This record gives sequence, structure tokens and C-alpha cells, in this order.
Amino acid sequence: MEQNTNDTKTWPELAIGLFDQLTGRGAEITYAFENLEVHVPSSTSPTAAHALWRVNGTMRIRTSDATTTPRG
Repeated sequence: MEQNTNDTKTWPELAIGLFDQLTGRGAEITYAFENLEVHVPSSTSPTAAHALWRVNGTMRIRTSDATTTPRG
């Protein structure tokens, strides 16, 4: 299967594309977590120590830009 040259290739590209599509539209993204565990590295070293973050709840991301009034 051929890959389109416009395909998203990295997580930052995905986030930027999503923000670009939602900004100015009064959009809101809601994430709900149950016992999510994230191991956050202290550096980019392969031997970096990691802190354990536990998330249990809801996170809301609202988008807006200078030309719109945020909803909420």
C-alpha cells in the first residue's frame, strides 16, 4: 500500500493537525481516565530515571485563537 506524502508521521504532527482543525470552532475534547499510569522520564537518556504519574479522572482540552471567544 502506498503512503500519501501528506500522512501524519509523528505525534506532534497529529496534535498540530488536530489543533488546526478545531481552533476557532468552539471545539472541546474530553478524555476520561481510569487508573492511567504514565512513566515520565527525567531526561532523554536511555538510562533515565522515571517518575510514575497516576491519573484517575477527566481532562478537558478546549481550543481557541485570538479571533474567537472561548466557550465554557
